[in-house]
Parts: sequence; C-alpha cells; structure tokens
Amino acid sequence: MKLFTQTIAGAAGMCLLFSAATLAQSGRPPADAPYRNALLPVEVRVQDLLQRMTPEEKVSQLQCLWTQKKLVRDAQGRFSAAGADTVLQHGMGQIGRVNEGIDMTVSRDARETALFANELQRYMIEKTRLGIPVIFHEESLHGNQAKDATHLPSHLAMAATWNTILVEEAYSMVAREVRARGGHQVLAPVVDLGRDPRWGRTEETLGEDPYLAARLAVAEIRAYQGRSQSLGADKVIATLKHFPVHGSPEGGVNIGPSFVDERTFREVNFPAFKAAVMEGGALGVMPCYNELSGVPAHANGRLINGVLRKEWGFQGIVVSDYFAINELQKFHRITESKEQSAMLALQSGVDVELPDRDVYPYLLPLVKSGRLPIAVIDTAVARILRLKFRLGLFERPYADPEQAHQLVGAAAHRNIARQAATESMVLLKNEGNILPLQANRIKKLALIGPNANQCILGGYSNEPKYRVTPLQALQEYAKGRFELVYSEGSRITDRGDWWQDTVVLTSRASNLPRIAAAVEAARDADVIVLCLGGNAATFREAWGYEHLGDLTNLDLFGTQNELVTELAKLGKPMVAAIFSGPPMTFQTVNNTVPAILQCWYAGQETGHALTDVLFGEAEPSGRLPISIPRSVGHIPAYYNYKPSARRGYHLDDISPMYAFGFGLGYTSFSYSPVRLGKTSMGLGDSLTVSVTVSNTGNRAGQTVLQLYLRDKISSVTRPVKELKGFEKISLAPGASREVHFRIDRELLSFYDANMQWVAEPGEFEVMVGTSSRDSDLQKANFILEK
Repeated sequence: MKLFTQTIAGAAGMCLLFSAATLAQSGRPPADAPYRNALLPVEVRVQDLLQRMTPEEKVSQLQCLWTQKKLVRDAQGRFSAAGADTVLQHGMGQIGRVNEGIDMTVSRDARETALFANELQRYMIEKTRLGIPVIFHEESLHGNQAKDATHLPSHLAMAATWNTILVEEAYSMVAREVRARGGHQVLAPVVDLGRDPRWGRTEETLGEDPYLAARLAVAEIRAYQGRSQSLGADKVIATLKHFPVHGSPEGGVNIGPSFVDERTFREVNFPAFKAAVMEGGALGVMPCYNELSGVPAHANGRLINGVLRKEWGFQGIVVSDYFAINELQKFHRITESKEQSAMLALQSGVDVELPDRDVYPYLLPLVKSGRLPIAVIDTAVARILRLKFRLGLFERPYADPEQAHQLVGAAAHRNIARQAATESMVLLKNEGNILPLQANRIKKLALIGPNANQCILGGYSNEPKYRVTPLQALQEYAKGRFELVYSEGSRITDRGDWWQDTVVLTSRASNLPRIAAAVEAARDADVIVLCLGGNAATFREAWGYEHLGDLTNLDLFGTQNELVTELAKLGKPMVAAIFSGPPMTFQTVNNTVPAILQCWYAGQETGHALTDVLFGEAEPSGRLPISIPRSVGHIPAYYNYKPSARRGYHLDDISPMYAFGFGLGYTSFSYSPVRLGKTSMGLGDSLTVSVTVSNTGNRAGQTVLQLYLRDKISSVTRPVKELKGFEKISLAPGASREVHFRIDRELLSFYDANMQWVAEPGEFEVMVGTSSRDSDLQKANFILEK
C-alpha cells in the first residue's frame, strides 16, 4: 500500500511538473485565467500565475530599474516602447523613482509622474506575455522625495513630537501623495537607533530609545499600509530600514562594522523592527550595508530567514539596499564573483535586487545549469506576487494624473506639515521667561544667523510646492507690529547642498565682515533671534569616499560662536534657534543665550513653525528623542546605559548637556506622587501606575509624561532605566487629568545568561516624570513575585 501511494504521488508530481511546463511555454493566458480573478484567494492566484511563468519571467520579478530607466526613455525623457521591448519583454519586479526625469537632477511634477508611470504600467499590462504589473518604489523618509510633494520635518524631528497620533496622520498623508502619483512602495521608515550622533544619518532615525522608536514605527507602518490585508488605493508598502544594526557603525562611520553582541541587538536594536513587523505588519524590509559578527547583513540568512521570517513571522519581501549585493564581492570580499553574490544573497533571503539589474541576472544561468534549485527562485517570486495582488495592481494598475495634481502638496497637507513642525520644536532653555515674545512690546527685532533665510529640508528631499524660511515668515508676521531687520551674520558652507560631493566651509576671513554687519544691525534692536546650526551639506549620508557625511566634531561650524559672543556684548535679550540634523554640542550658546530652541530640520513650514513658537501662537511641545552631549568626547551619551558605564570624567561633567525626554513649555504643570495599584504582582498579573497631571499655569499647554523601569537586582546587568511608556497630554489652564500606565510581564522581561526571554522575580523601581533625568522623576517600588 505504501509503495502504491508513493507511485501515485510520484505520478501526480510528474503531472504537475508537466502542467507547469506546458503553461509556462504557452502564449498569453486567457482573460479568465485564475490569477486574473480578483474573487479568488490571493494564494490561489499566486500559485496559478507562478506555474505559468518561465525562468526568465521569474528572474525578472527579482530585478529593478532605476538609472537604467534611461533604457525605456527617448532623448526627451518620454516613454519609449522600442526601448521597453529590449529590457521589459519578460516583465520587471520594480522600477525606482518614476518622478525623476531625463536625469536624476530633474524631476517631474505630480501629473507628469502619474502619466509616465501609467505609460510604463500599460506596457507591462498590455505588452508582456503575462501582463504582470510592476511595483514603483519611492523614497519618503519625511515626505515623498519628489517635486511638489509635501515635506515634513526630518524623521528625528518627527520623533521629537512624541505624538503617535500625529505621526500616523502625517505619514498617511505621505502615503496618499505617493500612491496618487503612481507609487506603490516606499523605502521608509528608518527604524535604526541613533546611538552615535557622529553618524551622518542620525537625522533619519527615530532617536536613541528602543521603546519610543518602536511605538512611532508602528504608527508609521499603520499610516503607510493601513490595517487590513488588502492595501487600500491610498496605501503603500512600507520598508523597514536598515535591518538590523545600521545605526551602530564603528566610530560613527557609515556602513562600518557593527560590533554589537547578541543581547544588545536583541534588546536594543531589534525592538523597533520587531514591533513594526509583529504589530504593524510591515511588508517590506531592507537589510543594512553593515556586517554583524563578520557577516554582511545581505548574506545573513540567520537574521533574514531565521529571526525576521521564522521568529517574527514576516510575510513580506526583503529588498536589497542600493548596490549592496554587489558589495558582497566588491566591498566585503566574501564572494569571488557576482554569480556567487547572487546565489548567496537570494539563499539568505533577499528577494529583490535594488536599484538596477546588476547581480541578480546571474540567477538565470544558475537555474538553467541546475546549480540553483528553481524552488528557491519560486519562493522569492511568490512573495513578490502576493504583494502585487494585495496592492490590487491587477485590478487598479493606473494612477489618476488629475487627482495627483490636485492632491500632492495640497493646502490641507501644508497644515499637517506645520503642526508637525511646531510640535517637533524643543524648548531647551527659557531663563527669565523670554519666550514667548510679546509683539506689542517689541519695536525692532533683529533676525540674525546663517539659517535665518534658509528652509533646510535635510536628506532625501526634493523641491516642495511651497516652503518658507524664518525671514519670510517673520516679515509676514511683523507687518503692522514691529520693525524687522535681518543680517546673515555668518555663513557655514559654500552651498549647503545634500547632493554635492565636495563641501567647502566658509572661511573666517570672509565671515568677519558679516559678524560686524550683524552687530550693527542688532545694535538698537529690542530682541535678537539667532538662527544657527548646520545645513544639509554638513550632516548627511556618506554614500562613497567622494561623498562623506560623518563627523568628528558636533560643535557649531565656522564663526557662529564668535557671532554669538559679539552679539552678547550688546546686552540684548537673545533667543537661539538651532537647526540641525543630529544634536549639536553648542556649549557657547548654552552658556550665553538665555532662551534656546532645538528646531532640527523642520520641513517646508520651517518659518511659520518657528514664528508660531516664538510668539506663542503654538506651544513648543517637543521632547528630546536623543540626548544632546556636551561634546564629542562625551559620546556615547544615551540615557539607558549600564550601571558601570558612567563613573565620570576627570575635570568634566559626564552627564549630557540636555537629557533624553527633556523639553520645556510655556505653562507650568504639577504632578501628583506616583500611585501603584498594588505593591506586588505575579508573573501572570499586571500592575497599574497612576499620576494626576494638572496645568497650574495661565495658558493651555502640553506635557509628555514618561514611565521608566529598572530591575534593581538581576542575573545579568540591566540598564539604569528604560522607557516603557509615555503619553502626550494637552490641558487647559486649571485642568487636571489622571494618567494610567499598565505594567505587565512583557515590560519586565529581558534575555538572561542563557539568552532566554524571562522576567525574574524581585524588586523593580518605577520612575515617572518629564525626562530621563533623575531630578525630573518620581519613584516607587514594587515586587514581582514568583
């Protein structure tokens, strides 16, 4: 009987193979082919389509065009069917950044992008044998990197809002704009942690803390993708970057080796990725360029197939970082050829090679020679097809150019960008309550500084439909109220362009006359507002030896400190607005200026947001998502360090200049003592922590209540405190609100000496307050029982 069963199974298998081979060799499938039927389950459609595909068509799904889009365009940048016949005859998995015109420095507007995307998609649907639509991917770190798109504050600035509701609203807007002009997948969000601000990509992160990054990442994923299996017509695939440790390179140097032990990457680097996959349902992941324990991430099957897919149940696609598969040979030198790199990356779990056809074309001869089983290809292709069905591309392949024109950069979207910008600004210092400024008490305001007439968008930006500098916004606000004078005061670099390779710092000699002019302009002013910091050329992604961006010094560049010192001699009230990607070490400003705002890169509404905050039209409700060190020598400065890590520095203070979670406002709050629902809990139990918050000031305001925990005695060393909850609260004057946090076993768990996820019975310390500083926290203890 067993032999008979095996014979039948073998015969059935031969029939299936014959059937698949026959389907793959046939012509264009009929209109009623199962994969075209939207009423059938996605998996049925995937398997039907997969068995119809030739090896050439399958391998094409694992590839992408980006710079090679020139092959499907004519000299004027228009779609060329003749060109498409040479490169798209077997289909294509993805095409990158269709908003780019004839070259990567010229962009199409929203209508033009949708039209071009439709031409490409129509070719895929009507001219290729199987009519498989293509996925268009875009960059959207803080808004679509495309002409006319709405540009939010930098990603780190968005983290400073500590507002998951606002983050979800803002990135839902981004998803609408991307999808409207034809995009289907975004290479965002970045969920790496920013633990070393020397790293030029720190501005792309959600800060230094695993818990904060996780909560914000989940909000972003839900914004991009929605919460259902089928992605709506205004939703896109989100791609987590850069799994798992891109933000921890040696020396803060981009793509450097990451010397992170397993406990650290599981407890610190993994949580945001894990939450984004298991809670948010992220459908895309991009590995990092870095190596971890000697294995580059794009060749690390233990991480991609093991942790990501097996442990976390990831159901989406893994796309390579740009050119990273080729770097297995070219850079890391762990393979001898592109052929070896292709096989290693695919077997390690990387489904799609971005950005161009370079290494994965070598998969075809590997399959045909029998050195690579077709089943490995099929697994990756099936993942890609599932997402194309879930996006509804077979039913809704085209964008609406007129809708794109109306929606992208719309006025309602500007309002979201403005709110995000104001909520991201962190008031660090306000001696004498200089802020908010009272317009009716000012006759002349002097606006000074290299960033006073700049609207710095930061990396991965294009040209929004609208942007406003501090000077432009203050000129508008000052009309009929007070006189406004402006002086540059100091210049930082020659251009301030994120894209430029060679960056030239402005010389002191050429800046000295600017300082003198600024002092004269401010001599009879009632108040001085300084716009200082860096620009898009000083902090940025280092993507090559000719294009660097990581720093050895985080202090204000050039003569900005001299400018501050000279202006201080006038004895005028001064406010400093620091615009930067990562936090800077502005000791001179901190010692000299009584009011300081950390403004990050605030997006297209920079000027309006700063004006709103300066004059109290909006509350500076941001809180630091990353510690601000006193100097580069104080790095690392993150708050959740181990007990032995901060003994002290000789002749200096080891604490940060401003702590994680810190931020002031324009009103005052009082906080009741911490109340525990009970003083002990069991392993299967939970405990409630309550605090009453009251607005004791004379104006409405916002505060961010933060919950930290510490395991007082543990079998392995634990951080001195860890953020485990937060809530942003808005209260009218005199109003109160009771805030509750729930503590359960999961929040108390960690990896023990045997790398088992456990919660150990014992005493825990609860800390609730307004920053990670001990002086801002109230404490209570409870017991976790066996």
